Amino acid sequence: MCGIVGYIGKKDAYPILIKGLKRLEYRGYDSAGVALLNNTNQLNVYKTKGKVADLEAYASEKDISGCIGIAHTRWATHGEPNSTNAHPHIGASGNIALIHNGIIENYAVLKQSLQEKGVQFRSNTDTEVLVQLIDFIKTDKKVDLLTAVRTALKIVIGAYAIAVIDKTNPDVVIAARKSSPLVVGIGEEEFFLGSDASPIIEYTDKVIYLDDEDIVVIDRNKKDVEIVDFNNEKIEHEIVTVELNLAQIEKGGFPHFMLKEIFEQPDCLMDCMRGRINVEANNVTLSAIIDNKEHLINARRIIIIACGTSWHAGLIGKQLIENFCQIPVEVEYASEFRYSNPVINNQDVVIAISQSGETADTLAAIELAKKKGAFIYGICNAIGSSIPRATHTGSYIHVGPEIGVASTKAFTGQVTVLTMFALALGKERGSVSEEEYVRIIQELNNIPEKMKELLKIGDDVKQISRIFTYAHNFLYLGRGFNYPVALEGALKLKEISYIHAEGYPAAEMKHGPIALIDAEMPVVVIATKNALYEKVVSNIQEIKARKARVIAIVSEGDVTVKNMADATIELPQTEECLEPLLASIPLQMLAYYIAICKGKDVDQPRNLAKSVTVE
Repeated sequence: MCGIVGYIGKKDAYPILIKGLKRLEYRGYDSAGVALLNNTNQLNVYKTKGKVADLEAYASEKDISGCIGIAHTRWATHGEPNSTNAHPHIGASGNIALIHNGIIENYAVLKQSLQEKGVQFRSNTDTEVLVQLIDFIKTDKKVDLLTAVRTALKIVIGAYAIAVIDKTNPDVVIAARKSSPLVVGIGEEEFFLGSDASPIIEYTDKVIYLDDEDIVVIDRNKKDVEIVDFNNEKIEHEIVTVELNLAQIEKGGFPHFMLKEIFEQPDCLMDCMRGRINVEANNVTLSAIIDNKEHLINARRIIIIACGTSWHAGLIGKQLIENFCQIPVEVEYASEFRYSNPVINNQDVVIAISQSGETADTLAAIELAKKKGAFIYGICNAIGSSIPRATHTGSYIHVGPEIGVASTKAFTGQVTVLTMFALALGKERGSVSEEEYVRIIQELNNIPEKMKELLKIGDDVKQISRIFTYAHNFLYLGRGFNYPVALEGALKLKEISYIHAEGYPAAEMKHGPIALIDAEMPVVVIATKNALYEKVVSNIQEIKARKARVIAIVSEGDVTVKNMADATIELPQTEECLEPLLASIPLQMLAYYIAICKGKDVDQPRNLAKSVTVE
């Protein structure tokens, strides 16, 4: 939920840290702060409520010298967003500064114990408890910083990625992680820390992905970093090369990351399918299915676990897998799954979906399912993240970094991977006909070009958005494969425009939601020409009879619905099971332009963070 950046080397740390914070601001933007050790080993800490620009303004007249520093953007969990609760936090001695992403679950007990020993607290955060604990251990036991950190981390319960500096040991940064991501960048006589690789990539493409309960000691006088466990036993880690470039994490001329990522979808889906779909050979190949054929072919049941947008992708995946593979599929919220005492055994396959690969609830659900003997298949975007390392196998969606908090290209990437998964597994099981298999492959290959054509509707969607910006509530309706698209469209509108919206199966409208429909309630209906078209047309007639205004997503050339609706957006013709890949785009654009008309920050909507790494 928070963003961590660190630097130690020979360059001025502050510009590197600030630039890194800006690249991580999508992870948290309630407050920001930086701690620097200057050339006389003075510890300077500057922090403020608001965004990184507010921190820059606050620190503009301050001493920002020094070649070692740590910085943080916060998404508040314990304690309201203000300058006192912002990170970094300082220990009682005034020597140690710490930044933290995660939650310390036993902070209240630890805080009381430290207060009884005379430690005074300044903030309402769980993080300050950790820095005070480390400082107390170091002072009371007269041990070095590494020993104090190791001892403290054995005591705390919870999730954390931390970075610590100490003005009495000015050549060292110590960092550690458990259930929260942390990356070490390896440069030429310099080292970097980041919650992910985005703040590092400008300076080096060589990184180490830390594992749970790793503690890294970074000394600027040494060529290599040292990684140890809680017992001070050394751990060897592979240095990997990150496939990421600056263009992927910059706006590239677009006013917002969200709009850029909407328009990137055709190219992203081509990247997602590259090397997996061979149109000439009419074949889909996923190495994870080939290498784990026995587990997957013989699955008694598949359980999809995910949160938010990924859960909506999972609902589409359920229909795809059941259609092509003839295996029963359940879709669960990861947050509910882990507390429901699920009945799972070694004949079950669990598919875990997460854009970030760090979603705390999904990670916990994976560990529960593994303990019960299930085979775990991960679908993820972030290479090197925790979920790919926690699963038995899986597939990356390869859509590149997604910076906008409201997911767009990750959703269509997830649906594309689920489509390929269902086709490939269905072929292996012999449960999909050759004719259907080839037809879907051919059409899936056509989707990126159809997306490019569809993206030309921007001006039309802008006009529709201006008309409906006034609304306080929206209803989204769809059926079959498009019901999850309605849910996703409603979520996008809620996330970035703060308009209340609900998604429903169109047929369920009569079972309650129809009571809400009046002239003030816009209704978005996905009414493409598929097997359920006539039934959806009937639903539209019921809506119009109650004076509501209808925005319809229709198939190209449709006249029937166009004559009934107040506004229509046409989709290129495609296979019914692939309609979500196209239908989601106008709903993303509708949410975007309504939010823009309302003057909202679409990339960093209030109260939301990109990666939910805490419960």
